Order: sequence, then C-alpha cells, then structure tokens
Amino acid sequence: MSNGYRFCPRCAQPLAAGEYGGATRLGCACGFVHWDNPVPVVAAIVEHAGGVILARNRDWPEKMFGLITGFLEKDETPEAAVAREVKEELSLQALATHWVGLYAFARRNELIIAYHVPAAGEIRLGEELVDFRRIAPEKLRPWEFGTGLALRDWLARRARP
Repeated sequence: MSNGYRFCPRCAQPLAAGEYGGATRLGCACGFVHWDNPVPVVAAIVEHAGGVILARNRDWPEKMFGLITGFLEKDETPEAAVAREVKEELSLQALATHWVGLYAFARRNELIIAYHVPAAGEIRLGEELVDFRRIAPEKLRPWEFGTGLALRDWLARRARP
C-alpha cells in the first residue's frame, strides 16, 4: 500500500497493513486508521461567450487542457466551491451552478462533483493556470476519464430536445 503514509500521525509509530472496516488499510496499535477516503473535488464546465473554457495548469504538458477544478474547502457547499474556483482561476463571475453529476476518479482517489457554470466577465488567469481555450460545445471531444466523463454527460444532455 503506497499512499504516502508510513507513520502514525498520533504516536509516530510505523503503520502496518491490517483489516479495518472490511478492507486492508494502514493502521496503528494506538487505534489510528488511515481510511484513505476519496477527496472531494469540484469541476466546472464553464460556459462563457458562446464556448466552454478549457484551461491548462502550469504543471501539465503543453497540449493538455481540462475543466476548471479545485478542492472543496471545510464548511463550503459544492456550489459555493465551484463558483469560488471559477472566480479564482478565471476571474469570472458564476451566473449559476447547474448540477451535472458525481464521478469517481480512482487514479487520484478523488470524487469529482461536477457542475455546468455559465459565467460572465473578462478572463484573467489565476496563478495555477498558464493558458486557456474557448471551444464551441459542438467541437468538444470528451476524454474517457475524470472530468471528461462529466463533459460527456453534459454534452449528451444538451443534445436532447
């Protein structure tokens, strides 16, 4: 089990694999269990000026673009979180937040909470982003993992009469 935890955060003893809650997890004799639950992440399908905004994070390869995403903060609703992320990363004002769906992203141990977010304003990239593309919805090609599944579902709903 490789998840970054090697020592107990309570007593600093080495963690060991054991049976906890019906699964093999890391735990300690002091009672600490590293449950390794998925982390909630919000994703925004940002619709702005007739297109959907795809952005490139500064740590991504040059041709890789994706939806606006971010972590849900303590005591924050998913709707507030997705609006905050759109403001922080694009400087846009969310006009609404429309539920798209929940998506397990096992590769990153995340639970993606996706919304369609019509937005207004002038795009100014936040510090995490280095580039963006505005793509007409009919030209979007969803990817087969993570936030691409939310984009696929949103596009399918749009196509229905």
